[in-house]
Amino acid sequence: MKNDKDINRYFSGIIYRLLSGLFGLFLTAVGIYVIFFGVIDPIVRLVIGLLITLLGLETVWSSVQSKQSWLAKLGPLF
Repeated sequence: MKNDKDINRYFSGIIYRLLSGLFGLFLTAVGIYVIFFGVIDPIVRLVIGLLITLLGLETVWSSVQSKQSWLAKLGPLF
């Protein structure tokens, strides 16, 4: 019998966690790439790269902990 409070915990499923972790690793790699090889001003490149890397690392950490990531919470805003 399922708990009524866990009815909307789609982010705790193994497939979602695996795909979320892989996407987080991808975002982390893209963020590091932007920091080192971006073609815009250094300060802007650093800020954007760190933001992407932070979102990627937090997504990986959330998938390990079976929590909803910041990216999943920000998604409906865009």
